Amino acid sequence: MKQYLAIDIGASSGRHIVGRLGGGKFETEEVYRFPNGSKTRGGHLVWDAERLFSEVKKGIAAAIEKCGNIDSLSIDTWAVDYVLMQGDKEIFPCYAYRDGRTESAIKQVHAVLPFEKLYERTGIQFQPFNTVYQLYADKLAGRLEKADGFLMLPEYLLYKLTGKRVCEYTNATSTGLVNAKTHTFDADIISALGLPARLFEKQIVQPGAVIGPLKEEVAAEVGGNMTAVLCATHDTASAVLAAPVKSDFDSPYISSGTWSLLGIEQENAHTDGESMRENFSNEGGPGFTFRWQKNIMGLWMLQSARKELELNFIDAEALARANVCGARVDCNDEAFLAPESMCAAVREKAGDIPNGQLLYCIYASLAECYKEALDAMGRKLGKKFKTLNVIGGGSQDKFLNELTAKAAGVQVVAGPAEATALGNLMVQMIARGEMKDISEGREMIKNSFPLRVFK
Repeated sequence: MKQYLAIDIGASSGRHIVGRLGGGKFETEEVYRFPNGSKTRGGHLVWDAERLFSEVKKGIAAAIEKCGNIDSLSIDTWAVDYVLMQGDKEIFPCYAYRDGRTESAIKQVHAVLPFEKLYERTGIQFQPFNTVYQLYADKLAGRLEKADGFLMLPEYLLYKLTGKRVCEYTNATSTGLVNAKTHTFDADIISALGLPARLFEKQIVQPGAVIGPLKEEVAAEVGGNMTAVLCATHDTASAVLAAPVKSDFDSPYISSGTWSLLGIEQENAHTDGESMRENFSNEGGPGFTFRWQKNIMGLWMLQSARKELELNFIDAEALARANVCGARVDCNDEAFLAPESMCAAVREKAGDIPNGQLLYCIYASLAECYKEALDAMGRKLGKKFKTLNVIGGGSQDKFLNELTAKAAGVQVVAGPAEATALGNLMVQMIARGEMKDISEGREMIKNSFPLRVFK
């Protein structure tokens, strides 16, 4: 039986999951988990990329020790963040997307290329941390003078494992620098912003490409060798691959985690003014498809509030259920991006409400944001959606699922929770010839994992 290793790294934790196929069903086993989080250094939020690589290797060693021979592996992480390279050496730090260094860069980018022009060419929604603004901030700081390339975080980790540099499509589109029609880096944008062309010379490749074996020294350290395969390295792209939806560009989803990504798969990008005003994004999917979706602040708000209030998930949910209130906030307000106190930030917008009502306010506000995004999507496509598929860790939040179903007037189908790792594994299995295509994989997922329905 072939075995595959999905390394799925999120902003708060990383997981190594071994997957197999048996009797037409997925079998998965978590073999390693480690905490993650940005650190403050020199007044900036950064990622410890060297520690991440160390944890990746520890997890590979654990997989080999527990499961024996592994046929292939791949890595997915969040999008937009990257490591600058000079030859085979890193130019650190690796900044975290929640860092505020792009504030002045955004204004200067838009002075050269108004956001309307950027959106028309790339279809990527405005977020203050988009890679285009981060790279321009690097330009202003002189960090690009010696750089000859950059690697998005999962591609950087794969490079450290294999010695091969790759640029994967789904993650590349998140930079805000890939043309939605040509599916290549937009030379006009790069030239207008004065970004070094040498940074963008690497050809963008599709998920499923085989990278190659581990470097000899890495294989010796982890206790075995295997082939590295390029999954959809943007974690949301991997998660949506595992959504139990029909492959008919007609089934909306929420990839629910630290961020909530609400969208629908499309054959072509929507780069019109209406999509821009609604702040929808067009992120690339396998086969040059698109995920037309909206980023919503997501469980970050609940996670942060729970941490402040020293409540576990179960107690926080129970407290919220018992304290219904009418206060609502705009979850997409930048005030909630990285506040010193999430509770204070919510009270600033909602009023001086007690803890239980504050939690209910966050839950209900998220549900309302989902409803508004789904309604906007339906108006644009001329559709009335009846079902919303919620995937990822947030699919386990029963209360949020209930409020979403009620607010949006849809049937919520929740699961699988480990959608990102499953999407990662699916691409590896297709690449290695053990699975025919994405549709077959989605059917296997339906048969392998219990899905819960909320009306």
